[in-house]
Amino acid sequence: MSESTEVTSSNPFSGAAVATRPTTAVAGSDQQRAIAEVQAAMVIARQNPRDQIGAMDRILQACTRTGLAEQALYTYARGGTDISGPSIRLAETIAQCWGNFQFGVRELEQRPGESTVEAYAWDVETNTKQVKVFQVPHTRYSRNGTTALKDPRDIYEAVANAGARRLRACILGVIPGDVTEAALRQAETTLKTKAEVTPERIKTLLEKFGELGVTREQIERRIQRHIDAITPALLVQMGKIFNSLRDGMSAPGDWFKDEPTQDSAPTDLKEKLRGRKKADPVEQKPVDETVSEEQP
Repeated sequence: MSESTEVTSSNPFSGAAVATRPTTAVAGSDQQRAIAEVQAAMVIARQNPRDQIGAMDRILQACTRTGLAEQALYTYARGGTDISGPSIRLAETIAQCWGNFQFGVRELEQRPGESTVEAYAWDVETNTKQVKVFQVPHTRYSRNGTTALKDPRDIYEAVANAGARRLRACILGVIPGDVTEAALRQAETTLKTKAEVTPERIKTLLEKFGELGVTREQIERRIQRHIDAITPALLVQMGKIFNSLRDGMSAPGDWFKDEPTQDSAPTDLKEKLRGRKKADPVEQKPVDETVSEEQP
């Protein structure tokens, strides 16, 4: 005698209706094209694996170029100490030389007053990816207050500057840390060996800082000497500070204080000192004579 048993499923989601989102023909074709592009990129990356030795050689060779080395490092102050790191220019160069790598910034949405932006970095070969979605307000902050941006070009520059900082973080989050450190050491070596103080470089330095509102007097107070007496080491340091200001990692007020220069301030001080020297003997003599007359 056979007994039939009925097996029931214990899955609480069995029998539930699956919600599907209606898609149009255009949206469906865009989705299929995006999927095909991702699959094609991964297949090509698997068929052409990365040569890590060759990629590292390309990165170090790129860091021997003086033009890249001058833009590769930035410095910012934190807790009373100066911290150096790779700039967005160096991060982009590393990603390009590393191979099988995709990165970029795209504006997802723009509303009145702010934009929604996405920065991403994707190692196609290892399928390692970092994505940052953030809001960029259409405002410019300065010492005089906050200014709302209306010009499309100003809005584009604000979005690009904010996106570059997030893109740098995404790239460095995917690239191995020892690769970045080796690139930094090579860039430092290039700057120390090829840094030359010439009138042209000093002029270029003043012009670049002038675009950011930093005067020659402020630079001279920072380096504590005349600009013509700047050393190669100080020239390298000022280059790092400029990269930090350009990338938005710090503000001019973090490095340059609005204090009176030693050339302009002593004008009043010298006059006061001269007046004191002339007045002191005149004021002391009558006092001495008066005291001597009152003594018996």
